[in-house]
Amino acid sequence: MAKAVFYHAGCKVCVNAEKMVLDYLDPSKAAVEIVHLGEQRNRIAEAEEAGVQSVPALVIDGNVFHMNFGASLEDVKKG
Repeated sequence: MAKAVFYHAGCKVCVNAEKMVLDYLDPSKAAVEIVHLGEQRNRIAEAEEAGVQSVPALVIDGNVFHMNFGASLEDVKKG
């Protein structure tokens, strides 16, 4: 089973993307973890290491998929 991590910052764009991800990813094929970087600031470095440059972003088995544009990771770091 694939591991999927969805990173977001809680903005409207991110929340809409989260709903789409949860609606469309098949739970029998991917275990999805949702990470709200605004609330889990200690995971920003993890997102950077994974290659996330902006949120919302979905990382599936090490592959980063940036969706629309809510905020750059640099903006998320500034809080």
